Amino acid sequence: MGKMSISKALGSAMAEEMRRDTNVMLMGLDIGQYGGAFGVTKGLFAEFGQDRVVDMPISEAGYVGTAVGAAATGLRPIVELQFNDWITIAADQLVNQAANLRYMFGGTLSVPMVLRAPCGGYAQAAAQHSHSFESWFAFVPGLKVVLPSTPADAKGLLKAAIRDDNPVIFLEHKKIYDLVGEVSDDPEALIPLGKADIKREGKDITIVTYSFMVHKALQAAEILAEDGISAEIVDLRTIKPIDTETIINSVKKTGKALCFQETWLTCSVMSEVSAIIAEQAFDFLDAPVKRLGAKDAPIPYCPALESFVLPSVDDVVAAVRAMV
Repeated sequence: MGKMSISKALGSAMAEEMRRDTNVMLMGLDIGQYGGAFGVTKGLFAEFGQDRVVDMPISEAGYVGTAVGAAATGLRPIVELQFNDWITIAADQLVNQAANLRYMFGGTLSVPMVLRAPCGGYAQAAAQHSHSFESWFAFVPGLKVVLPSTPADAKGLLKAAIRDDNPVIFLEHKKIYDLVGEVSDDPEALIPLGKADIKREGKDITIVTYSFMVHKALQAAEILAEDGISAEIVDLRTIKPIDTETIINSVKKTGKALCFQETWLTCSVMSEVSAIIAEQAFDFLDAPVKRLGAKDAPIPYCPALESFVLPSVDDVVAAVRAMV
């Protein structure tokens, strides 16, 4: 075990998998000698060279489409988008091609690719660099969607995603790239996709969340503990497939559920989670399920307005107090 940041953990995961399997390669904007917009691929070009770490032109649809074709013909590409917001440009390749090909070819063809992208707000980067579109892609059969919250999870989940024979969208929150934590040195320390993690045990209420919001939920739990309220924090880690069993078991124990995410609530991940709880744990609820997320507006540039639109630790505390 050793300590490293999420950024370093992601780079370590890719390096280990590239050493293990020569079919693993990278492509994206400025990922070569520059090391990527957030430094995640730093050092990989020097070790693996330009044939396996390939800088691409500013054409998200073009190089994501290239990755789909490469995956379908035997490689295991990892694509880096500079920002999650621009996944919209590549959506056709992901939704109409990558997600469908295995089904359309009766399982004889697979698309083992990973698309990595930084996501999220709280950085005053305005509406074209601050959004989180995971709910869109969790809707699509054939895609897997992952959002880690810790260095250990980031490394273990990325390694599992690279080895998966399906297309995986792997979203990394910009605000936690520098978060440091313990990470296993074992190159086989994979975390299976579709398995949630209890980040804090509790008995009075379940807070289901993921990515950067895990840390806001943990901060809120510390404040709530001073009031004698014990909050259990469920980190989904993977939102497609979703770990229904862990969610339901937690809600059965606590009797209350706050479904908490950063982004908008309409047709969202937490809409799905609240529906799962209502369908499978209704008889165990002592209060209605509550959702908490961003207000229904583009993310503003102005710090005061951004703070107004995005959920805060105080919002979590207030919501839990009202329920408990």
